[in-house]
Amino acid sequence: MIVLFNPWSTPSPKKPLPMSLLAIGSMLEGEFEYRIVDGNLEADPAGVILAIADKQPVTAIAVTVMPGPQLRSAVSGCRQLKRLLPEVPIIWGGYFPSQHADACLSEHTVDVCVIGQGEQTILELMRAIRDRESWSSIAGLTYRQNGTIQRTPPRALTPLDDLPDWPYQRLPMERYFHKHYLGDRVATHHSSFGCPFACNFCAVVGMSNRKWVAQSPDRVGQVLEKFSLLYRADAVQFHDMDFFISESRTQAIADRLTPLGMTWWALGRVDELMRYKDATWAAMRRSGLKMVFCGAESGSTEMLKRMNKGGTASADLTIELARRMKSHGIVPEFSFVVGNPPDPEADLSQTLSFIRRIKEINDATEIILYVYSPVPMDGTFYEAAQHQGFKFPDTLEGWVSDRWQTFALRRDPSTPWSHGEVRQKVRDFESVLNAYYPTVTDMRMTPARRRLLRAASAWRYHAKAYTRPLELNLLQRAFRYQRPETTGF
Repeated sequence: MIVLFNPWSTPSPKKPLPMSLLAIGSMLEGEFEYRIVDGNLEADPAGVILAIADKQPVTAIAVTVMPGPQLRSAVSGCRQLKRLLPEVPIIWGGYFPSQHADACLSEHTVDVCVIGQGEQTILELMRAIRDRESWSSIAGLTYRQNGTIQRTPPRALTPLDDLPDWPYQRLPMERYFHKHYLGDRVATHHSSFGCPFACNFCAVVGMSNRKWVAQSPDRVGQVLEKFSLLYRADAVQFHDMDFFISESRTQAIADRLTPLGMTWWALGRVDELMRYKDATWAAMRRSGLKMVFCGAESGSTEMLKRMNKGGTASADLTIELARRMKSHGIVPEFSFVVGNPPDPEADLSQTLSFIRRIKEINDATEIILYVYSPVPMDGTFYEAAQHQGFKFPDTLEGWVSDRWQTFALRRDPSTPWSHGEVRQKVRDFESVLNAYYPTVTDMRMTPARRRLLRAASAWRYHAKAYTRPLELNLLQRAFRYQRPETTGF
């Protein structure tokens, strides 16, 4: 028995579908016996795994790990499992081990890390474990052997149409459909993997090495039909790293969505969306596109260049996209990375002014702010952080400390230049902005509450008096209105 383990990651009642484990499970179907254990559904997932091991031998435990709360859950759960099942290999895959494999292997809790796209790697690894063969010829691994860390060559991306359908029947799917702004029964899907760009603040670069592979429109259409017919889904979120790389593919997927009557949401780049023809935008709107998330990142074109955004990225294009999406009735969701070196306060001030310009053009625009956090890759910002003393933890114990858990949430990056005053200015601005422009996605927001919030925040917004908005924070506590905080609800 192979156990695929998704550690706890969110207190939200809207539990995310563990798509990475479905992808891995699809490779094991018919050859290996396996079970998915979702820590977001189980009160004691490690106990569930141990109960499985009491009934039959467990040959491996494969764990998907994201930075942040899930990392802490993974470390705690896997330490318990390794203590009680010391002979069972524990395999980590996902964003965190792909970036920080050495830290993962700093203690004997983790035996091997899968780097990058993991479907084919896991299949070969499970066969090697079963047949007691060496792991050295399996591409895409970092593992400990005789006290030293071994690395195999990176694996080329596998075209997604060459991979099997996901085994949704392995999960209690009814628990993964939720109601929110998009619809009453919202599904989630990954229709592509990777990204061809190299933004120097983005973890995706290390996962895919600037490559992008995608399901064909026909394959995506089959998945969407299953969601609609079998699970009665009326909306879908595409959690692709970049859904909109190919305009012709987007158009073809829109054509398949239109007869299903499903609304949808996806992520893309500002410059690529501005290249789309009006006819494609019209087709996307007809197909049910309701909102698009974009990493706008900065109100400065010069800063975008320093971020290595590439392409034709510019601040002016962000303004034009906000205007264009308003004309099509599609809500923009823009994220910004603020507090960038070398002058974080000036960078913050410029971007906050830019956000005000966007709101003047399209007041429905969702705004999400992050304070710059380094990622372990070559680049101007990361090198600057290192020169000023920044260093990632080199152990799991360090990563699960309170300081680095906060870092992973991109609220307190602990860089030498992003001091507390910058972070507080970001939070204060958010309080004023989100009261003056309540999010359109909050289904509980009544017209009366909207008027109350705007009236209470108007003087601050117009006077740019963001400091210590205590009265707005009290209002937020009073009726818990929704504020944009994360990508994709």
